Amino acid sequence: MTYRIQQLQTGDVSLTHGLLAAFDQAFEDPETYSSRRPSPAYLNELLASPTFIALVALKGDEVVGGLAAYQLRKFEQERSEIYIYDLAVLEAHRREGIASALINELRAIGRQRGAYVVYVQADPPDAPAVALYTKLGTREDVYHFDIPVED
Repeated sequence: MTYRIQQLQTGDVSLTHGLLAAFDQAFEDPETYSSRRPSPAYLNELLASPTFIALVALKGDEVVGGLAAYQLRKFEQERSEIYIYDLAVLEAHRREGIASALINELRAIGRQRGAYVVYVQADPPDAPAVALYTKLGTREDVYHFDIPVED
């Protein structure tokens, strides 16, 4: 069965829940993706935001993968970049070109929006992700720090 890529829009709450379920399963992280799902009002507000992009890969009506990304306007120049925050494909549907198709669709959206780059972070132990992103772009080795907003 072939897949199709769809950008989520306001009102696509059930597909958004499908994407969260796919992230939960792929990342094995129910605490983050399933325990406190956002309300439909919150999801619709997020989907309407010009800085949020969500894409799903569908086989029939089943969400088999997707990504969540944010467009960040830059300060130093009049340009923006798009950050892939989450990207996952369910294990049974990997090695079918779905992740590459999702990224390529995001690149097209980025071109339409005038972004100059799409970027993503991969953890070194995640060899498949590192291989995918190396195939599609230029690798930079950096450190990532989470700084809490509360003391």
